[in-house]
Amino acid sequence: MNEVNKTLFIPLYGKSLVSRKQILLKDPYAEKTWEAEKFPIRGKSGSKWLAYNMAMRARIFDDWTDGMIRQHPGALVLHIGCGLDSRCKRIKEHPAQWIDCDFPDVIAARKEYYEESDWYSMRELNLADPEQVRALPARDTVIVILEGISMYLTGEELRSAFRTLQEKYGEVHVLMDIYTVFGAKASKYKNPINDVGVTVVYGIDDVPALLAGLRIQFKEEHSLTPPQLVNELPGFDRVFFKMLFTGKMYRKIYRLVELAG
Repeated sequence: MNEVNKTLFIPLYGKSLVSRKQILLKDPYAEKTWEAEKFPIRGKSGSKWLAYNMAMRARIFDDWTDGMIRQHPGALVLHIGCGLDSRCKRIKEHPAQWIDCDFPDVIAARKEYYEESDWYSMRELNLADPEQVRALPARDTVIVILEGISMYLTGEELRSAFRTLQEKYGEVHVLMDIYTVFGAKASKYKNPINDVGVTVVYGIDDVPALLAGLRIQFKEEHSLTPPQLVNELPGFDRVFFKMLFTGKMYRKIYRLVELAG
């Protein structure tokens, strides 16, 4: 795998660690996959604080996805940049169709752990390639999960992807985490992805400006550290986690936005 693809092991480790602790996220698939892969995690990537952060983010995406499926039971769910994540197994609602998408070497690794079914499939996809996006299955409504992927695409690549999605689907719903411009610059010096060799990422300060002229528009911002999930952490860990991740500085670096159109 290249450096960007190797970043998938950071959240996989975090989710497996938290699942073993039986807090925030129940994810036996992450535990099993991590044990089998045994990717060498080092430096900041092995921090339990980052593990909490990754698992909390995953839980927020899970809950949002369940809510979207309940509202749009006939929708296609696209998990783009799925890595080795088991969201397709963790969700409570049953989607009409779910496709986990990633680069070819990731999908090849994923097929060692997951089997396709009448509603679930895996697909090689580069979101920056409009032709690959146009070739996705047709549905009236699409639910798009972009977790840990936007920072590897330029603003124009993201805008082009959203333009192609809105041309293909009548209704588009997106949840996407983003670095701010400051966060992208700061990540050059202090970011767990540096531990696997990634040095170039991109940030967005003005989401509405990125989407100007598109049907898909900014809907709302979500908290990456909602109090009800922070409170699931054990005593001292909860206090220290609040110090690290719930202050104003964290939002200046990293945000979670919902788009719709």
